[in-house]
Amino acid sequence: MRIAIASDHAALEMKAALHEWLVELGHEVADLGPNSPDSVDYPDYGYKLAAVVADGTAERGIALCGSGIGISISANRHPDVRCALVSEVLSAQLSREHNDANVIAMGARLIGIEQARACVTAFLDTDFAGANDSQSRHQRRIDKLSHPPVTESA
Repeated sequence: MRIAIASDHAALEMKAALHEWLVELGHEVADLGPNSPDSVDYPDYGYKLAAVVADGTAERGIALCGSGIGISISANRHPDVRCALVSEVLSAQLSREHNDANVIAMGARLIGIEQARACVTAFLDTDFAGANDSQSRHQRRIDKLSHPPVTESA
């Protein structure tokens, strides 16, 4: 699988460990940075990750920062990205099964590398429940995420 991974400075070590592990598993991994411990702005890396997932360069993305919150917010600014902030396996699994998440975010200051690996495994190994049924409740909801209904302003 083609996977893109990006972080901020707070998650640099976790990004490096996950990158190495994913390559060992046989995945093609694009490290979108950063490549030094110097302070950086997580939105820059969230946007970069979202762009390569949205355009199909990467099939899935892994976004990391200190809490996972900031980079997940920035990745979700792209209408074709569904980034789920996860910290345990069931959320990672359900993000794929019910929400067809194409990016997961994790907080390097909140979970350890073993839990992060377990979350990534669930994220990569779980299929979307509505993949073969365009009329499924899950697909209907996914469609609304990318194309929200227009509402009139008050």
